[in-house]
Amino acid sequence: MKISYRLTVFVLFCTLACGCSLPLPLFTSGCPERVITPELLKSHIEYLASDKMLGRNTPSPQLDTCAQYIAREFDAAGLASVNGIRFQPVRMMKVKLGKDNILRFEKHGLAKAFTIKTDFVPFECTANREATGAVVFAGYGITAPEYNYDDYQGLNVKGKIVVVMRHEPGEEDSKSVFKGKEATEYSGVTKKMEIAISHGAVGMLVMTDPLNHGSLTPRGFPWPSLSRNIPEDALPLSLEIEENTKIPVVHIGKEVIAYLFGSVDSLLSIQKRIDSTFNPAFFEIDAVGGDVQTTTILEHALANNVVGFLEGSDPILKDEVVIIGGHYDHVGYLKDAPAGTDSIFNGADDNASGTSGVLAIARATGMMKEHPKRSLLFITYSGEEKGLFGSQWYVDHPLIPLSRTVAVINLDMIGRNSVDSIGLIGYTRCPQLDSIAREVDTDLGIQHAFERFINQSDHASFMKKNIPFIFFNSGDHRDVHKVTDSPDKINYEKAARVSRFAFRLALHIANDNHHYNVSSTTHTENP
Repeated sequence: MKISYRLTVFVLFCTLACGCSLPLPLFTSGCPERVITPELLKSHIEYLASDKMLGRNTPSPQLDTCAQYIAREFDAAGLASVNGIRFQPVRMMKVKLGKDNILRFEKHGLAKAFTIKTDFVPFECTANREATGAVVFAGYGITAPEYNYDDYQGLNVKGKIVVVMRHEPGEEDSKSVFKGKEATEYSGVTKKMEIAISHGAVGMLVMTDPLNHGSLTPRGFPWPSLSRNIPEDALPLSLEIEENTKIPVVHIGKEVIAYLFGSVDSLLSIQKRIDSTFNPAFFEIDAVGGDVQTTTILEHALANNVVGFLEGSDPILKDEVVIIGGHYDHVGYLKDAPAGTDSIFNGADDNASGTSGVLAIARATGMMKEHPKRSLLFITYSGEEKGLFGSQWYVDHPLIPLSRTVAVINLDMIGRNSVDSIGLIGYTRCPQLDSIAREVDTDLGIQHAFERFINQSDHASFMKKNIPFIFFNSGDHRDVHKVTDSPDKINYEKAARVSRFAFRLALHIANDNHHYNVSSTTHTENP
């Protein structure tokens, strides 16, 4: 059989990286990459995405069962714990809405109170506290230096309550200074809250922006206590560390808007001006003082990140780590589904596939005769579907200092769509890693995906800490977050090929002595 030059290069790379003594044929019995097979990926995915796991919700006994399964696989691969830790607790809170929820204002000595559910509804990210102060309009509530946009520039909101619009300027404008019609992280309420807090605000009132949205009804979070149709246990989760830093955040409706701005049309005029010029508009609402109180009852909840460690071989470089990870949770099941219908969100692609890739890579590295120079840290995260909870907890409580984390490889949804392509997200932030990926790719076509997933998986937690990353993702499909995301839909050949690709990339980085630059610039590129 004729062996191409391209194949020969890969054989040599595999031989050198894996420590194989026999260079040919390609997958010899001594080459660790050989164990990353479609059959291995299938066995993991069929277990993690089986009906008995009930969709691996965070938290749940089934998620804990999966954590134990992952830990056994790490044990079998010979991976160590980190300072005695195999399970890293991710501490969360279930949030229940309390009884005392108040929104009132005073204008020219006259008080005006509004009614919960009709006029305002707390968001799930709200705090258990009261805030009083002057009321200030802060446009869309965005500070985004990478887009050269700041609603707070020149505005002092310290000790004040800010009023902001949902979404972002130019929401329906393909020429928006943000990402055209594609929403960025700045459109989200939680991000707006973080920005308001960073500027010293003590409370936040959020309005649906009237230019692009017809309904101004306050919705906030669909609290069970405010609706008979919401199950009692349908409560939001938050990270425990967030509770101490939150402020009251409520969604206000048409009556409150009219009180603050004179009319909805007045707000509409302001929004049109902002959207047409992309120049922020802000002002203190004349003679209005506000009082907003939200009450929450907190219940402790717990899930785990599962970690495995392979120590590097270089006396110096072994103190640095390359993280290989993916989330193992999903969104659970429908409790009130009609009899005989499929009610379980198995999450085979999202993200049993990525988790299985991590496990397969762990098995391959455990077979290596010689460890790479740098250490490898394997992490399967919980709570990604709730808001990147597991990875956020890790970066705030790292088991190995983030200053010693060289790069992060994230696998999330790697088993669908075209078998010979994969999206590498993060290439605009770290072109050096992209170049390495191209260098080690010898039998898998790289297809750059839209960077619209840049904030939607666990790599984003590390991105905020300026840690280089590559995110493997095979793209969206019709079964995402549906009961039809089942193991029979997975392309196991693709999942194995992507996992082998990630394995090679991890080894290259781990055997390199370079550090990589991170750029805050992103752009969208067609796949």
